[in-house]
Amino acid sequence: MTQHGDTKQAKAGQRVALILAGTGVMWMIAIWAGSEFGWSNRTRALFDLAALAGFGFALWQTFQLWRARQNDKGDG
Repeated sequence: MTQHGDTKQAKAGQRVALILAGTGVMWMIAIWAGSEFGWSNRTRALFDLAALAGFGFALWQTFQLWRARQNDKGDG
């Protein structure tokens, strides 16, 4: 019997959580830096798009993890 946190799916879930948290923190830092240093709207939009890509990637990974768990339910 495997431990709860040692499964492949558990590690994938932890990775998704780190991607979400890291993207959120980096986005907040970029927002702060943009206002502090007076970056142009174009530069700020670049960081917004990068954050959107990070959140989209995390959503995709979450969907893949959900599908894998649904497939495992049918095997048992």
